[in-house]
Amino acid sequence: MAEITKKTGPLALLAGFGLFLLFEIVAYQVLRFATSGLGMQDQMQPENTIVSNWVKTVVFLLLHLALDVVAVLVLSNRMPRRHRGQLMGWFYLSLLTGFLLLWPLFS
Repeated sequence: MAEITKKTGPLALLAGFGLFLLFEIVAYQVLRFATSGLGMQDQMQPENTIVSNWVKTVVFLLLHLALDVVAVLVLSNRMPRRHRGQLMGWFYLSLLTGFLLLWPLFS
């Protein structure tokens, strides 16, 4: 007999969204602190170079990706089975959010 799984309800999605926002805020603050020594503060200089800001961008994105993968690995083992279906959706959204967080990082 096939196993019938319960779909996650709207309350579980809301809780997932809240935890997603909390994760992204904490990750952004930690990564902003970790990459604070990289890059140039004043980018509008006559002899402007893209190299130092490129290094900051790449380091930020790689560390954000590492945090995402570690979070998925940890959560996939600890979450109840009925909520695991949400996990990959939040992971993909977090990958996109990593690129969107570059705007406040450099502003």
